[in-house]
Amino acid sequence: MAREEPQRSCLGCREVKAKKELLRFVLAPDRTLVPDLLGKLPGRGAYTCIRKSCLAAAVSKSRFTRALREEVRCGAPAELIALVATRMEERIGGYLALANKAGKAVSGGDGVIETLMKRAPGIICVATDISPGIGQKVIGLAVRMNVDHFSLFDKERLGAIVGKGLRSAVVIERGGFSDALKIEMEKYRNFFEGGTHAT
Repeated sequence: MAREEPQRSCLGCREVKAKKELLRFVLAPDRTLVPDLLGKLPGRGAYTCIRKSCLAAAVSKSRFTRALREEVRCGAPAELIALVATRMEERIGGYLALANKAGKAVSGGDGVIETLMKRAPGIICVATDISPGIGQKVIGLAVRMNVDHFSLFDKERLGAIVGKGLRSAVVIERGGFSDALKIEMEKYRNFFEGGTHAT
């Protein structure tokens, strides 16, 4: 008999969901609220939906203090939202770096376009400041070949992630890394509820 998925209530909207569908937070020794994206940090956990509106509601209504039964230091809602977004971006960047190290990535506008002309890869990261001409070509090919794509980092940061100079795009081959990136990007998009932080 399959075990039931543990469920928790969101401190923002009060909806009950499976733990894996929620953001977990724990208290650091100094009582600072810490986002636990992997759900593995020790200590009592408190949860919100993967939506910034739920997180903001939980902070503004002091629900973390009641749920954790201790004094909680978390600053204004915008500060905690920014911290969660940064941690999510770090995870996405980490998967891009790992894919590159494993030889599963091709970077640079020309390299990405050449890859797209040959086969449909798993996912493409397009720099937020890519030149309009190259950007339209890369995204147009991605759409035509039904390949997921997202924009999150500028050329400088994207290049640093893959250990190169400026990079306008990075394409990841189909497989484990691209699947993980799709999951992380889905969470990121959900967090901003379809906002402008990712496309």
